[in-house]
Amino acid sequence: MVLLSVLDQSPVRSGGTVADTIQETFDLAQAADRLGYHRYWVAEHHSTAALAGSCPEILIGQIAARTSRIRVGAGGVMLSHYSPLKVAEQFRMLSTLFPGRIDLGLGRAPGSDQLTARALAYADPPVGPELYPRQIADLLAWIDDALPESHPFAGVRAMPRGAPAPEIWLLGSSGESARIAAHFGTAFSFAHFISADGSVEVTHSYREHFRPSAALDRPRASAAVFVVCADTEAEALRLAKSRELFIVRLYTGRGGPYPSVEEADAFPYGARELAIAQHARRRCIAGAPEQVRDRLVAFAAEHGVDEFVIVTITHDPKARLRSYELLAEAFGLAEPANRSQQR
Repeated sequence: MVLLSVLDQSPVRSGGTVADTIQETFDLAQAADRLGYHRYWVAEHHSTAALAGSCPEILIGQIAARTSRIRVGAGGVMLSHYSPLKVAEQFRMLSTLFPGRIDLGLGRAPGSDQLTARALAYADPPVGPELYPRQIADLLAWIDDALPESHPFAGVRAMPRGAPAPEIWLLGSSGESARIAAHFGTAFSFAHFISADGSVEVTHSYREHFRPSAALDRPRASAAVFVVCADTEAEALRLAKSRELFIVRLYTGRGGPYPSVEEADAFPYGARELAIAQHARRRCIAGAPEQVRDRLVAFAAEHGVDEFVIVTITHDPKARLRSYELLAEAFGLAEPANRSQQR
C-alpha cells in the first residue's frame, strides 16, 4: 500500500482572510495527524493573492508544535532564492526542536514572478538555474556537516551542531529535476498537479538513474496529485470547478483569492478559458472515495511511486477537510474505532 501525505498551499478563499487561511492550515494539519497521513508539507509562494504560504520554515515549526506524530516539512523551499547555508541552519534548528519529524523539500522554480524572485535573492543579475545543482551540493554538505576541505567555505559549519538531519526531497515536474535528484541520491517528488506531461517517463527515469547516497540506498519517489474527494462523484466535480476558474485566472493574468463554486458557475468562459479549464482537469482526480482510490492505485502502479502527496483545495474548508477524511477512510489509514472517536 502506498503512503498518503498532504501538501497544503495555504489557499486564501474569496471572502476569507489570511488569518483564516493560517488557522485552516493548522486545523487541517491536526486532522491529518489524527487521520494517519504520513507527512504534512507546506508550500512556498510569493506575490500570489490566492496562496498565503510565503514562509514555510515558520509554518513548519508552528504545525509541528500543534501535532504529535506526523512528519512536517516544506514542499518546498525554493532554493534559488536563498543561501544554502541559511536553509541548512533553518532545518537543522527545526530538526533539533522536532527530531525525526522534519522534511526538507527543495524546488528550483521561482514560486513567484521574476521581479519578486530578484527581490528575494537580492541579486543583480539574478541567480540562474545553472547554479541550482551547486546549491544542492552545498546544502547537502552543510546538512551532513561534510563540506569538503577543498571547498571555498571550508571550515564554515551549519548550526546548531549535532542536529539530526531532515529527510531531503527534491521536487520537480521535469526530467531535469528527476536527473538532479537521481544524481545526488535524494528522494524525488513529481509535481503532477503542476504538469502531467511525461510524468511516467520522468518518474521511471529517476529510478533508472538513481545513485545510492549516504542518506538513501534505493530510489524513493512520490507524486503530488490534486484530488477532490466527496460523497458522490457529482459533488466532487462540482467542488473542483473552483480550481478550474483559479487556474484560468492564473494563466490569463487575473489573479485573486480562490474562487467559490458560485463564482465559477457565473464566470463567462470563452474558448481560450474553456481550453485552459479542460487542460487543468487532466491534472485533477475528482470523484467518490472508491473512484479516487482506484485511480490513485492505478497511478502508483503506472508511475512506480511509493507515496502520494495529496493537494486538495476547495473554497469551503469543511469540504476540503471532508475530502481528506474520505480518502483516509478509503485507504484504511485509521482504524474504524479511532475514526469514530475523532468525529
